[in-house]
Amino acid sequence: MKRSFVYVLIATIGVSVSSCASKNTSSGPDGAVPAYEFLDLPKVKLKDFRKNSDGAYVLFDGSSLEGWRGYNKEHVPSKWGIEDGTLKFSANPEGVDNPEGGDLIFAHDFKNFELEFEWKISQSGNSGVFFLAKEIKDQPIYISSPEYQLLDNENHPDASQGVDGNRKSGSLYDMIPAKPQNAFPVGEWNRAKIVVNKGKVTHYQNDEKVVEYELWTPEWTELLQASKFSKEQWPLAFELLNQVGGKSKSGVIGFQDHGDDIWLRNVTVKEL
Repeated sequence: MKRSFVYVLIATIGVSVSSCASKNTSSGPDGAVPAYEFLDLPKVKLKDFRKNSDGAYVLFDGSSLEGWRGYNKEHVPSKWGIEDGTLKFSANPEGVDNPEGGDLIFAHDFKNFELEFEWKISQSGNSGVFFLAKEIKDQPIYISSPEYQLLDNENHPDASQGVDGNRKSGSLYDMIPAKPQNAFPVGEWNRAKIVVNKGKVTHYQNDEKVVEYELWTPEWTELLQASKFSKEQWPLAFELLNQVGGKSKSGVIGFQDHGDDIWLRNVTVKEL
Protein backbone atom coordinates (compact mmCIF):
# COMPACT_ATOMS: atom_id res chain seq x y z
CA MET A 1 0.00 0.00 0.00
CA LYS A 2 1.38 3.36 -1.01
CA ARG A 3 0.94 6.32 1.32
CA SER A 4 1.86 9.95 0.86
CA PHE A 5 1.64 12.68 3.49
CA VAL A 6 1.14 16.39 2.88
CA TYR A 7 0.79 19.00 5.62
CA VAL A 8 -1.71 21.76 4.91
CA LEU A 9 -3.45 24.62 6.68
CA ILE A 10 -7.12 24.89 5.78
CA ALA A 11 -8.63 28.29 6.51
CA THR A 12 -12.11 27.23 5.48
CA ILE A 13 -12.55 24.78 8.36
CA GLY A 14 -9.93 26.22 10.65
CA VAL A 15 -7.73 23.22 11.33
CA SER A 16 -4.14 22.20 10.62
CA VAL A 17 -3.95 18.53 9.78
CA SER A 18 -2.01 15.90 7.87
CA SER A 19 -3.49 14.53 4.68
CA CYS A 20 -2.75 11.06 3.38
CA ALA A 21 -3.88 9.09 0.39
CA SER A 22 -3.98 5.32 0.12
CA LYS A 23 -4.07 3.55 -3.21
CA ASN A 24 -5.91 0.32 -3.91
CA THR A 25 -4.54 -1.44 -6.96
CA SER A 26 -6.78 -4.50 -6.83
CA SER A 27 -8.49 -5.02 -10.16
CA GLY A 28 -10.97 -7.69 -9.03
CA PRO A 29 -11.29 -11.27 -10.24
CA ASP A 30 -12.16 -10.33 -13.82
CA GLY A 31 -9.67 -7.47 -14.11
CA ALA A 32 -12.44 -5.00 -14.90
CA VAL A 33 -12.14 -2.75 -11.84
CA PRO A 34 -9.53 -0.01 -12.26
CA ALA A 35 -7.22 1.15 -9.51
CA TYR A 36 -8.64 3.79 -7.18
CA GLU A 37 -7.23 6.01 -4.47
CA PHE A 38 -8.88 6.96 -1.18
CA LEU A 39 -8.09 10.50 -0.07
CA ASP A 40 -7.85 11.47 3.58
CA LEU A 41 -8.52 15.20 3.44
CA PRO A 42 -9.01 17.53 6.42
CA LYS A 43 -11.77 16.60 8.87
CA VAL A 44 -13.36 18.43 11.79
CA LYS A 45 -14.15 17.29 15.33
CA LEU A 46 -17.86 16.97 15.93
CA LYS A 47 -17.50 17.97 19.59
CA ASP A 48 -16.55 21.46 18.43
CA PHE A 49 -20.11 21.99 17.19
CA ARG A 50 -23.08 22.79 19.42
CA LYS A 51 -25.99 20.47 20.09
CA ASN A 52 -29.65 21.43 19.88
CA SER A 53 -32.29 20.65 22.50
CA ASP A 54 -32.79 17.16 21.02
CA GLY A 55 -29.12 16.27 21.44
CA ALA A 56 -28.29 16.52 17.73
CA TYR A 57 -25.24 18.34 16.43
CA VAL A 58 -26.04 21.43 14.39
CA LEU A 59 -24.11 21.13 11.13
CA PHE A 60 -25.54 24.29 9.60
CA ASP A 61 -26.92 27.07 11.78
CA GLY A 62 -27.85 29.56 9.06
CA SER A 63 -24.84 31.81 9.58
CA SER A 64 -21.64 29.82 9.02
CA LEU A 65 -20.15 27.23 6.68
CA GLU A 66 -17.71 26.05 9.33
CA GLY A 67 -17.00 22.36 8.84
CA TRP A 68 -18.10 22.32 5.20
CA ARG A 69 -15.95 22.03 2.08
CA GLY A 70 -16.14 20.69 -1.44
CA TYR A 71 -15.92 16.96 -2.12
CA ASN A 72 -12.25 16.22 -2.91
CA LYS A 73 -11.50 19.88 -2.23
CA GLU A 74 -10.00 21.89 0.61
CA HIS A 75 -12.41 24.84 0.33
CA VAL A 76 -16.08 25.65 -0.24
CA PRO A 77 -16.90 26.02 -3.97
CA SER A 78 -18.22 29.49 -4.76
CA LYS A 79 -21.59 28.26 -6.06
CA TRP A 80 -22.41 27.28 -2.46
CA GLY A 81 -23.21 30.02 0.02
CA ILE A 82 -25.61 31.37 2.63
CA GLU A 83 -28.79 33.15 1.52
CA ASP A 84 -31.33 34.44 4.06
CA GLY A 85 -30.20 31.89 6.62
CA THR A 86 -30.28 28.96 4.20
CA LEU A 87 -27.50 26.88 2.69
CA LYS A 88 -27.92 27.46 -1.03
CA PHE A 89 -26.45 26.07 -4.22
CA SER A 90 -26.75 28.70 -6.96
CA ALA A 91 -26.33 27.69 -10.57
CA ASN A 92 -25.48 31.31 -11.43
CA PRO A 93 -24.50 33.18 -8.25
CA GLU A 94 -24.65 36.94 -8.54
CA GLY A 95 -21.42 38.91 -8.40
CA VAL A 96 -19.14 35.86 -8.70
CA ASP A 97 -16.68 35.69 -11.57
CA ASN A 98 -16.02 32.19 -12.93
CA PRO A 99 -18.07 30.49 -10.21
CA GLU A 100 -16.92 27.05 -9.09
CA GLY A 101 -19.32 24.17 -8.54
CA GLY A 102 -19.04 20.71 -7.08
CA ASP A 103 -20.69 18.66 -4.36
CA LEU A 104 -20.54 19.96 -0.78
CA ILE A 105 -19.66 17.77 2.20
CA PHE A 106 -19.52 18.11 5.95
CA ALA A 107 -15.95 17.12 6.79
CA HIS A 108 -16.53 14.40 9.36
CA ASP A 109 -16.92 10.64 9.06
CA PHE A 110 -20.25 9.40 10.40
CA LYS A 111 -21.12 5.75 11.02
CA ASN A 112 -24.45 5.32 12.84
CA PHE A 113 -26.57 8.46 12.85
CA GLU A 114 -29.80 10.32 12.19
CA LEU A 115 -29.44 13.11 9.63
CA GLU A 116 -32.26 15.64 9.46
CA PHE A 117 -32.70 18.68 7.23
CA GLU A 118 -35.25 20.70 5.30
CA TRP A 119 -35.01 21.41 1.58
CA LYS A 120 -36.75 23.09 -1.30
CA ILE A 121 -35.83 22.93 -4.96
CA SER A 122 -36.06 25.21 -7.98
CA GLN A 123 -38.38 24.65 -10.92
CA SER A 124 -37.38 21.40 -12.72
CA GLY A 125 -34.58 21.02 -10.17
CA ASN A 126 -32.57 17.92 -9.30
CA SER A 127 -30.22 17.27 -6.37
CA GLY A 128 -29.43 14.58 -3.85
CA VAL A 129 -28.00 13.70 -0.45
CA PHE A 130 -25.05 11.36 -0.01
CA PHE A 131 -23.87 9.55 3.11
CA LEU A 132 -21.15 7.08 4.11
CA ALA A 133 -19.23 8.52 1.16
CA LYS A 134 -15.50 8.19 0.69
CA GLU A 135 -13.38 10.81 -1.04
CA ILE A 136 -11.81 9.03 -3.99
CA LYS A 137 -9.36 10.72 -6.30
CA ASP A 138 -10.81 11.72 -9.69
CA GLN A 139 -14.15 10.03 -8.94
CA PRO A 140 -17.62 11.47 -8.19
CA ILE A 141 -19.10 11.21 -4.72
CA TYR A 142 -21.91 8.86 -5.80
CA ILE A 143 -19.46 6.16 -6.81
CA SER A 144 -19.17 5.17 -3.13
CA SER A 145 -22.39 6.49 -1.58
CA PRO A 146 -26.10 5.70 -1.53
CA GLU A 147 -28.21 8.67 -2.65
CA TYR A 148 -31.42 10.06 -1.19
CA GLN A 149 -32.98 11.79 -4.19
CA LEU A 150 -34.16 15.43 -4.08
CA LEU A 151 -36.29 16.34 -7.08
CA ASP A 152 -39.05 18.47 -8.55
CA ASN A 153 -41.24 15.45 -9.25
CA GLU A 154 -43.71 17.36 -11.38
CA ASN A 155 -41.29 18.89 -13.87
CA HIS A 156 -37.95 17.09 -13.92
CA PRO A 157 -37.69 14.24 -16.50
CA ASP A 158 -35.94 11.94 -13.99
CA ALA A 159 -39.31 11.49 -12.25
CA SER A 160 -40.57 9.36 -15.14
CA GLN A 161 -37.34 7.44 -15.66
CA GLY A 162 -35.90 4.52 -13.74
CA VAL A 163 -38.29 1.83 -12.45
CA ASP A 164 -41.54 2.40 -10.55
CA GLY A 165 -40.60 5.95 -9.58
CA ASN A 166 -37.24 5.07 -8.04
CA ARG A 167 -35.78 8.39 -9.16
CA LYS A 168 -38.41 10.53 -7.47
CA SER A 169 -37.83 12.52 -4.30
CA GLY A 170 -36.99 10.54 -1.18
CA SER A 171 -36.09 7.41 -3.15
CA LEU A 172 -32.89 5.43 -2.92
CA TYR A 173 -31.80 6.69 -6.30
CA ASP A 174 -32.30 4.20 -9.14
CA MET A 175 -32.95 1.36 -6.70
CA ILE A 176 -35.97 1.71 -4.37
CA PRO A 177 -38.89 4.13 -4.91
CA ALA A 178 -40.14 6.27 -2.03
CA LYS A 179 -43.63 5.09 -1.06
CA PRO A 180 -45.83 6.88 -0.35
CA GLN A 181 -44.56 9.63 -2.64
CA ASN A 182 -45.44 12.61 -0.50
CA ALA A 183 -43.04 15.36 -1.60
CA PHE A 184 -44.41 18.89 -1.59
CA PRO A 185 -44.56 20.95 -4.81
CA VAL A 186 -41.59 22.95 -6.07
CA GLY A 187 -40.79 25.98 -3.92
CA GLU A 188 -42.21 24.48 -0.71
CA TRP A 189 -40.07 23.23 2.17
CA ASN A 190 -39.80 19.47 2.64
CA ARG A 191 -38.55 17.64 5.73
CA ALA A 192 -36.09 14.78 5.29
CA LYS A 193 -34.50 12.30 7.68
CA ILE A 194 -32.00 9.53 6.97
CA VAL A 195 -31.30 6.97 9.70
CA VAL A 196 -28.26 4.71 9.40
CA ASN A 197 -27.79 2.13 12.15
CA LYS A 198 -25.49 -0.88 11.77
CA GLY A 199 -26.10 -1.03 8.04
CA LYS A 200 -29.88 -0.61 8.19
CA VAL A 201 -30.99 2.56 6.40
CA THR A 202 -34.38 4.26 6.57
CA HIS A 203 -35.52 7.25 4.51
CA TYR A 204 -38.20 9.56 5.86
CA GLN A 205 -39.94 12.26 3.83
CA ASN A 206 -42.26 14.79 5.44
CA ASP A 207 -42.45 12.67 8.59
CA GLU A 208 -43.36 9.39 6.87
CA LYS A 209 -41.12 6.37 6.39
CA VAL A 210 -40.78 5.92 2.63
CA VAL A 211 -37.78 3.58 2.06
CA GLU A 212 -35.95 0.92 4.07
CA TYR A 213 -32.99 -1.30 3.15
CA GLU A 214 -29.87 -2.92 4.58
CA LEU A 215 -26.39 -2.31 3.26
CA TRP A 216 -23.68 -4.94 2.68
CA THR A 217 -26.12 -7.84 2.33
CA PRO A 218 -26.94 -10.16 -0.59
CA GLU A 219 -30.14 -8.16 -1.08
CA TRP A 220 -28.11 -4.95 -1.35
CA THR A 221 -25.88 -6.53 -3.98
CA GLU A 222 -28.98 -7.55 -5.94
CA LEU A 223 -30.26 -3.97 -5.84
CA LEU A 224 -26.96 -2.69 -7.18
CA GLN A 225 -26.88 -5.30 -9.90
CA ALA A 226 -30.35 -4.24 -11.10
CA SER A 227 -29.37 -0.56 -11.23
CA LYS A 228 -27.07 1.70 -13.25
CA PHE A 229 -24.35 0.70 -10.73
CA SER A 230 -24.27 -2.93 -11.86
CA LYS A 231 -21.03 -4.84 -12.18
CA GLU A 232 -21.31 -4.82 -15.97
CA GLN A 233 -22.21 -1.15 -16.42
CA TRP A 234 -20.01 0.39 -13.73
CA PRO A 235 -17.66 -2.14 -12.08
CA LEU A 236 -15.86 0.37 -9.87
CA ALA A 237 -19.12 1.75 -8.45
CA PHE A 238 -20.39 -1.79 -7.94
CA GLU A 239 -17.29 -2.68 -5.92
CA LEU A 240 -17.21 0.51 -3.85
CA LEU A 241 -20.93 0.58 -3.07
CA ASN A 242 -20.74 -3.02 -1.95
CA GLN A 243 -18.06 -2.24 0.59
CA VAL A 244 -18.49 1.53 1.20
CA GLY A 245 -14.85 1.99 2.02
CA GLY A 246 -14.11 -1.37 3.57
CA LYS A 247 -14.23 -2.28 7.23
CA SER A 248 -14.79 1.25 8.54
CA LYS A 249 -18.33 1.45 7.11
CA SER A 250 -18.36 5.18 7.76
CA GLY A 251 -18.06 8.26 5.60
CA VAL A 252 -19.01 11.84 4.94
CA ILE A 253 -22.41 13.42 4.32
CA GLY A 254 -22.80 15.53 1.19
CA PHE A 255 -25.24 17.57 -0.88
CA GLN A 256 -25.20 17.38 -4.66
CA ASP A 257 -24.42 19.98 -7.28
CA HIS A 258 -26.67 18.85 -10.11
CA GLY A 259 -26.64 22.28 -11.73
CA ASP A 260 -29.97 23.41 -10.23
CA ASP A 261 -30.69 25.84 -7.41
CA ILE A 262 -31.52 24.21 -4.08
CA TRP A 263 -31.99 25.56 -0.55
CA LEU A 264 -31.28 23.67 2.70
CA ARG A 265 -31.76 24.54 6.34
CA ASN A 266 -31.83 23.06 9.85
CA VAL A 267 -29.16 20.47 9.04
CA THR A 268 -28.50 18.32 12.12
CA VAL A 269 -26.99 14.93 12.94
CA LYS A 270 -27.55 12.81 16.01
CA GLU A 271 -24.99 10.07 16.57
CA LEU A 272 -26.39 6.66 17.47
